[in-house]
Amino acid sequence: MSPIEERSDKNTEERIENINDVEYKAVINNPRSRLVPRPSEDEGDPLNWPMRLKILVLFQVCWLAFLGTWNTAAINSAYSLLADELHVSEVEASYQTTIVVALNGVGPFIWIPLANVHGRRFVYLITTFIGFATALGCGFVHSFGALVGVRAINGIFPVSMALGPATVTDLFFYHQRGRALAFCLPETMYYKQRVYSDTNTEPPRLSMAKYRELLRPWTSFPGVELKAKHFVIPAFRMALYPSYCFTAIFPAVTYAIIFKDRFGWSALQCGLAYGGTMTIGSILGEFVAGKIIDGIVHRDSKRLGVDSPPPEVRFKGIWTGATLIPTGLLIFGFTIQYNSHWSGPLAGIFGVQVVATVCYTYSIDSYRVEGSEVSQFFNFCRQSTSCTVAFYGVKLCNAIGFQFAFIMFALVGSVLAFAPIVWLMWKGAWIRERLGRPRDVSVAEEIILNHRELNTVQNRES
Repeated sequence: MSPIEERSDKNTEERIENINDVEYKAVINNPRSRLVPRPSEDEGDPLNWPMRLKILVLFQVCWLAFLGTWNTAAINSAYSLLADELHVSEVEASYQTTIVVALNGVGPFIWIPLANVHGRRFVYLITTFIGFATALGCGFVHSFGALVGVRAINGIFPVSMALGPATVTDLFFYHQRGRALAFCLPETMYYKQRVYSDTNTEPPRLSMAKYRELLRPWTSFPGVELKAKHFVIPAFRMALYPSYCFTAIFPAVTYAIIFKDRFGWSALQCGLAYGGTMTIGSILGEFVAGKIIDGIVHRDSKRLGVDSPPPEVRFKGIWTGATLIPTGLLIFGFTIQYNSHWSGPLAGIFGVQVVATVCYTYSIDSYRVEGSEVSQFFNFCRQSTSCTVAFYGVKLCNAIGFQFAFIMFALVGSVLAFAPIVWLMWKGAWIRERLGRPRDVSVAEEIILNHRELNTVQNRES
């Protein structure tokens, strides 16, 4: 056997996706063998599921992520009404959102390890049910302290923003993840030993019996145990790897106060302005960014003559977002300060949409096995940074002027936050090669190895 074949077989057995080795798969004349990651011949492997089922699962994950974010911010446009009802100031009324934002970043440290052991479906079901129950409970409290307490509990349970990217890596191949980033949602965690075929060119069909099996609310894997070391620590160990450790800082919870003070808008008008422009901008940004990124990957794979190019090629799609961020912030700050027509601030909000698709897909493609830890730490950085804005955002703008405050925000977002991205464009591949694969980080990898060792022992005994 040649060295190339030996290396390909070794990578296949370990099931560790190494982007630098994918070109070796071309030695097998089978289109399925060239896919990254390579699918097995098991109908239960999520990579083999029909595309319509993958899209359905993706839609449900995205819908749950939307509901989690909406649950956090739906009250923002009614701060003035909430303040009058509970006899607090409008800034103090925003604190009940702040506590939810903060705990949105803490909750995944509990749920991700549970998902790795008991399956993604179990965590989606339990967090969705408790999240809805606590959201309903917020409507029955009559004091600000009780509201903050119930909102704090509610903030722990939205999990899709952190678990969603890991679910995407379960379902989609490397070249599909740009566009891809509930109760009929099947289990996507796959711990079985993969069996490959060099002759089958079509994926095995998913039977209804197998699909019903995947709908079990609780999944258990022999030899898989939940340990204390699986919580919190693995995600922070990933912070040592520059290809993964970065975040963006943007204010998100103070627009309702600004619009009410400057334009005298009602809660409905504030909600339509803020929610409408942010929703349209987010949807357009995600669809356009995903399609462009996957197109870039396809073009560069042809140019380089490999199945999958290095993850750094995805950064070519980030420049539009890097331009819109400071532009939108500056438009918002200056038009608010100088009493412009209300369309100016709305155009600014529309522009303040970070194309997070690029950052997520780059980090997960760099460290696919650690996908859960990647999304977990991303979520923590975003939420822990955003939750502080309510304490100083409006006060800072009133003290130094909206134009100067948003100049500062633009500098933070465009210089401090974007500088590491430029460095990764230049040295990303070299950094990954020097640091190697993360060790003792991926809970899923450890669980897979334990599961395989148990199967090996059982096979020998039988």
